[in-house]
Amino acid sequence: MLSKRLIVCLDVRDGKVTKGVQFKGNVEVGEPVAMAEEYYRQGVDELVFYDITASAEGRPIDIEMVREVARRIFIPFSVGGGIRNLDDMREVLLAGAEKVSVNSLAVREPEIISDGARAFGNQCIVLGMDALEVEASEKIPSGYEIVVKGGRERTGIDMLEWAKRAEELGAGEICLNSINADGTRDGYELTATRMVSRAVEIPVIASGGAGTSEHLARVLTEGEADAALIASMVHFLGFTIPGIKSDLAAEGIRVRLETGGGPAS
Repeated sequence: MLSKRLIVCLDVRDGKVTKGVQFKGNVEVGEPVAMAEEYYRQGVDELVFYDITASAEGRPIDIEMVREVARRIFIPFSVGGGIRNLDDMREVLLAGAEKVSVNSLAVREPEIISDGARAFGNQCIVLGMDALEVEASEKIPSGYEIVVKGGRERTGIDMLEWAKRAEELGAGEICLNSINADGTRDGYELTATRMVSRAVEIPVIASGGAGTSEHLARVLTEGEADAALIASMVHFLGFTIPGIKSDLAAEGIRVRLETGGGPAS
């Protein structure tokens, strides 16, 4: 059995890490490179950086930040936001990121997934999916609709339909974020996570709602996720990577206890 992964998300705006609730009320947390180094030192398995305003502002991601992170840490990290085409993907990967995450762009131009997978390999392409719980209907049979532009625009696309299509196009991983749970610290959306995990063969990362180690334990078992993404727990709530991993191990969940810049236990 593969170990479950613990991933820290760093939302970046104007050169600072920021965090909000359901994409609103963001507050600054710190410097992205310094925070990346600290979580690496603690033993996190992976990091993900989202430039949350790059796309809306029509600019590329801060490539110098990506290069600096790559110089400081030696674990996989992915980058999203401001990715407009294959050239942007190539630049991010050459700067040192292992993966590129696409979300709204992939909904608008699904071929970016297949083009990216052919050019760089499936393992480099992560599909970010923001799902909103809605009333199940003929059009949205799963009861979860894909939304884009930071949750501001509904697409009419069913979550499971999009997950399966993305896998067929060549996505190597799916990061499923629940709009309803995002930043609430009340727990992950277990039903949606389990549905997607069962619908595809590629790894699924659960995102949105973590507030306790028990929340992670539940989404990694009941939600059948391959990895759990956290932010507020380590940014604000005083949790540490070693502490979370120890809690998960105590629940019988297989985690990597020695990763990153130091042991996690």
